[in-house]
Amino acid sequence: MASNEHDSAPSSQSNADSAKCPYHEGQNRSAEGENPYTHPNRNGPHDTKPNAGDGHAKDEALETYRADAEGHDLRTNQGLRIADNHNSLKAGERGPTLMEDFIFREKMNHFDNERIPERIVHARGAAAHGYFQAYDNAARYSKAGVFSDPSKKTPVFVRFSTVQGSRGSNDTVRDVRGFATKFYTDDGNWDLVGNDIPVFFIQDAMKFPDFVHAVKPEPHNEIPQGQSAHDTFWDFVSLMPETTHTVLWTMSDRAFPRHYRNMEGFGVHTFRLIDREGVSRFVKFHWKPVAGTCSLIWDEAQKLWGRDPDFNRRMMWDDIKSGAPLEWELGIQVVEEKDEHSFDFDILDPTKLIPESLVPVMPIGKMVLDRNPDNYFAETEQVAFNPANIVPGIDFSNDPLLQGRLFSYLDTQMLRLGGPNFHEIPINQPVCPFHNNQRDAQHRQTINTGQASYEPNSIDGGWPAETPPSQDAHGGFEPYHERIEAHKVRARSASFGDHYSQATLFWNSQTDVEKEHIIAAYTFELSKVERPWIRERVITEILPNIDLELARRVGENHGIETPTSKPAPDGELGTSQVDSDPALSLMARLPDSIATRKVAILAADGVAMEDVRSIKEQLAAEGAEGLLIAPSMAPIKAGDGTMLSPDAMLNGLPSVTVDAVVVAGGVGSVEALSGSGLGLYYVQEAYKHLKPIVAICEGKELLAAARVPVEEGVILVDDVLAASLPLRDALMAHRVWSRDARANQMPA
Repeated sequence: MASNEHDSAPSSQSNADSAKCPYHEGQNRSAEGENPYTHPNRNGPHDTKPNAGDGHAKDEALETYRADAEGHDLRTNQGLRIADNHNSLKAGERGPTLMEDFIFREKMNHFDNERIPERIVHARGAAAHGYFQAYDNAARYSKAGVFSDPSKKTPVFVRFSTVQGSRGSNDTVRDVRGFATKFYTDDGNWDLVGNDIPVFFIQDAMKFPDFVHAVKPEPHNEIPQGQSAHDTFWDFVSLMPETTHTVLWTMSDRAFPRHYRNMEGFGVHTFRLIDREGVSRFVKFHWKPVAGTCSLIWDEAQKLWGRDPDFNRRMMWDDIKSGAPLEWELGIQVVEEKDEHSFDFDILDPTKLIPESLVPVMPIGKMVLDRNPDNYFAETEQVAFNPANIVPGIDFSNDPLLQGRLFSYLDTQMLRLGGPNFHEIPINQPVCPFHNNQRDAQHRQTINTGQASYEPNSIDGGWPAETPPSQDAHGGFEPYHERIEAHKVRARSASFGDHYSQATLFWNSQTDVEKEHIIAAYTFELSKVERPWIRERVITEILPNIDLELARRVGENHGIETPTSKPAPDGELGTSQVDSDPALSLMARLPDSIATRKVAILAADGVAMEDVRSIKEQLAAEGAEGLLIAPSMAPIKAGDGTMLSPDAMLNGLPSVTVDAVVVAGGVGSVEALSGSGLGLYYVQEAYKHLKPIVAICEGKELLAAARVPVEEGVILVDDVLAASLPLRDALMAHRVWSRDARANQMPA
């Protein structure tokens, strides 16, 4: 087997292959059989790495098991050469994925089972219980029971998660966030398993193991944890243009939400809703946060890694515990079947969204999360979501990524949770009865009575029995009767060929501040890529197709000259019916109140008692919280002799964990804070992170000592009551965005 020759010449391809990824095997090799997109790391003719000759017996014993793929064909585990590793087998280019696709099943089965016991992706999560209530209009589009009665509260369990890192990684890394909701309906469990970004990196589930392998810590050293800033990720995405749109979202501030309550959620895929007359409509699901959308900024998110790695989960836990629930509206974008092909993109393509300016999001219900789990492992860790868990009135589309997920989730849960009976774990059980003829296996808890474990039977009276389909939610499940006439093909529809138009749409929809943050994100991420040709490929072959100025700015930061025109062919560049969409900017849904916001009140001995009392009262009146922050946890003696108990220390609740800072008056208090490096740093860091800063009376002397400029968002008042309205207005804007260009001048 040891050879540096390619095993065989590429086989001939069908006409359907014209829509395949341009870097597909057979298209990305030179005439000499070399791959121009990789760098050779072996010089010898052997399949295994020669022993270094250092005399280590174990190293010699392992020699038999070492394997190097250079020069070899891509094959299945049974030795079968693979002709197409980019597309699952479908009934027609836009049809459903076929169960007979043994190559996809082998690849996905191995991927699903390659790590135990934590989740392969979405390992780090936090969850909460709550309920969902439909609006009056929901039943118009679906016969699902969860939408039929506006007075009914359906229990839900929602898990938020990061994707890349392990259970021990940080909350605030740059990453996609999972947003998975389990509805415990009277007709069975419905799982809406989505993300906080409306699109995904790949178009076909066949590429999911490749994408995750690329973004995960690199296999030779298990570095980096919870981050995409490394060679294998950028190598993969630079060779797969379909990833461009989602990568751009991940480089935006969407990648680190301030709070789960400020995070949008999306079903990502196109689904179907079926009404009582059997009419099918295509839908996209949206979770719109009632509290508005806002995020951390990058430097702040990085500092939280060390200061509070549990920031997001802690905020949710504490808010629910204090009686401040998290709320979202469930919305849908509805596309009638007759309009399926009326867009300039394919609605089955999971790398595409439907602009809200073309199809508005219609609210159909509200979700409230108001109870914390009793036990993290029993609930948050053992909950098993599956997009295949649906109820009558909801059905799938032929989105090829969704089709693959319908297999993958069940497969991976069987291993992770110890066998096929994971549905009997309490958090996974539906609230309605469930009976069938499945028996035995590991961890079986149900004690089934009766003699018959098959259907049909007459011994046990024919029970459990089938339920015929019906027009209401309580009939047996019946898939939508979609007519399909197609050849079996391993290919991708040409309508999936546009890889850049929606990335350009997203870029055009961002504010100037958001664009600057995206430029900084690409600059930082690519600075961590060691191989120069990968950086160059991203900057010269991918970014110009989004926007030439974006490419030029990032290229300038890396000393790389960029093209003056977009290099991709017109088919990949695509077209868009809209140039921009305000809904794609985080600024479109800023919070409309200051409820749940946290404000640090800096104080030491000698603080003006009236300042502390009044600010706390003003904030509490609007649902916000003022936290007394002192040099230590020892009681503070106010100027009038009152003893105050601090809520936290300066280095115990740093400015990155709050939304604004108030420096209370009082000569002794301000002198103590001005003489403390921690006191100076606190206001400097708040300034750098664009947070409102209020100084009352003598408090302005702390800002002067810290060299904090007096400008917009730095509020100086002599009367504590005068601070209320400007502080409220500044908090409503979330950040002092006008300060963004100057923030890095602060050395904090």
